[in-house]
Amino acid sequence: MIEIKVSDTNNFEKAMRLFKKACQKDGFMMELKDRRFYSKPSEKKRIKGKR
Repeated sequence: MIEIKVSDTNNFEKAMRLFKKACQKDGFMMELKDRRFYSKPSEKKRIKGKR
């Protein structure tokens, strides 16, 4: 679970940037892209080898 604490002095744009960084660090967005469509195990191995 990604959690960002925002104080009153922080603005919305800064909070969104922090959230996006946390999502990238956690690998959340990559996992969403991977799970969007079914891919065969052989395709997963091939893609994982390229990364």
